[in-house]
Amino acid sequence: MALTLGLAVSLEAQYNPTSRLQPRGLGVSPTFEGWYQNDDGTYTLSFGFFNRNTDEDVTIPVGENNFVSPGEMDQGQPTFFEGRRSYGVFTVTVPADFGRNDRVTWTLERNGERYAIPGGLLESYETANLHAPAINMYPPILVMRDGGPETRGPNGEWIQMSTRVGEPLALRVQAWDQLDHPVTVRWYKYRGPGEVTFSEAAVPIEGGKEALTTASFTQPGEYVLYVRADHTERRVSEAGLEQCCWTNGYVTVTVSQ
Repeated sequence: MALTLGLAVSLEAQYNPTSRLQPRGLGVSPTFEGWYQNDDGTYTLSFGFFNRNTDEDVTIPVGENNFVSPGEMDQGQPTFFEGRRSYGVFTVTVPADFGRNDRVTWTLERNGERYAIPGGLLESYETANLHAPAINMYPPILVMRDGGPETRGPNGEWIQMSTRVGEPLALRVQAWDQLDHPVTVRWYKYRGPGEVTFSEAAVPIEGGKEALTTASFTQPGEYVLYVRADHTERRVSEAGLEQCCWTNGYVTVTVSQ
């Protein structure tokens, strides 16, 4: 389940948008995946996106064409959009007194296509991100740094690193599943001015908990890398209404010349 408003695009068209796909030149639509309540009474709203271009990755910097409201324009949303559908890539946490009629809206505009997608505590959008009882699965546990917290679900930890252009940056995380399902760690560019190349973009964890890869950058600047730990045998696109089970993490990287 996901929510799209802005242009007149139905929920069905969002999932079967054959009439709205082409190789290049189209916009990117945010999607509201759903919400869940946290132990402290606050709520997490989860957002993804659909890049309608089959052969074009799109960059939309934070600003008047890529912002979250109300509040600061930059609330951790991506600025780099790979082709097709990406699920639950970032979250917004709202307070316990967030009303049933309150909304958080992510707006994206490109080439004249503007989508403003509201997220809120709609009853039909309550999700099981932290446990899918129908299949008895939990998101993998992800640890982003030595001594760091054990996180699970889409509301991931952010850490900071630095490197130089052309100098591979070693990336090491730990991930495991409490019921011993196989886990794969996947890396993506999330923000940044240049190209990012991973030595291994998908790292199955085989024996132990560590997943190792490197990232190389073609230009100096500020980048964000997105890492997702999910179940090897269950694709994120199969999550359906439960929106389970994967865990997000983010690495802010300062790249110098």
